[in-house]
Amino acid sequence: MTAEVTLLVLAAALMHASWNALIRASGDKTFDTVLIAAGSAVIAAPIVIFLPLPAAESLPYLAASVAIHVLYFTALAAAYQAGDLSQAYTLMRGSAPLLVAGFGTLVLGERLTPAMWLGVALISAGVVATGWIRRERSRAADRALAWAIVNAFVIMAYTLVDGAGVRLAGNAAAYTLWIFLLDAVPLVAFVAWRRPQQSAAYAVRYWRRALLGGVFQLGAYCIALWAMTRAPIAAVSALRETSVIFAAVLGTALLKERFGVWRIGTAVMVVLGIVALRY
Repeated sequence: MTAEVTLLVLAAALMHASWNALIRASGDKTFDTVLIAAGSAVIAAPIVIFLPLPAAESLPYLAASVAIHVLYFTALAAAYQAGDLSQAYTLMRGSAPLLVAGFGTLVLGERLTPAMWLGVALISAGVVATGWIRRERSRAADRALAWAIVNAFVIMAYTLVDGAGVRLAGNAAAYTLWIFLLDAVPLVAFVAWRRPQQSAAYAVRYWRRALLGGVFQLGAYCIALWAMTRAPIAAVSALRETSVIFAAVLGTALLKERFGVWRIGTAVMVVLGIVALRY
């Protein structure tokens, strides 16, 4: 993986952690999850008209991705409702890269170098340990853990689908923008149907949060999918999950969640994994 790709995916990881922190800090996780998805769609709409349509070969992958992303946002809101950002986020994101590497080898025929396998393993272990060590013991924490595990498989699914789809699309930005345009439709429709007056008032009050989160969300995934056209999907997926280190810092600095000495050790594991991915 080149230095350019590595640095851009690390920037995407910071953006990804940032919009997740906005959701975790909010009073209503469901509303803000949908609000940020809507913000991404609003930003994508005026841009996508200037881009070519994704190639026809990628359209089945695009449709599958939209369906899987709806599941992702649903599980994400449920996980954050039950547990703190550092725990739920790290467990769901950290489990995914090894799943992507394993299933990517079987389904897509991707081949990683031994150093890349080591990098994926180190990043995954460091990320999972960040959320697992000294985790809170409660029924709410157990619910967050269950949702995080479910979402790890959902993340694996959309990562492989989008990694294959974007390589066929001919334009990574167009493919990504269409995902977010189409994702927002069922999410907004469902919330508007269930809680019409509340959702409208919430959107009017927090539209700035929607646009800020939308910028982070859209930018993070655009970079990640672009990177998957230039590097193995599993390697990009693992590098992207360094966002958990950013999330842990944000959770500590902004949300007053615990960081602790043990997380320094897991952060070192992640850094070693990043180094290994470069070879």
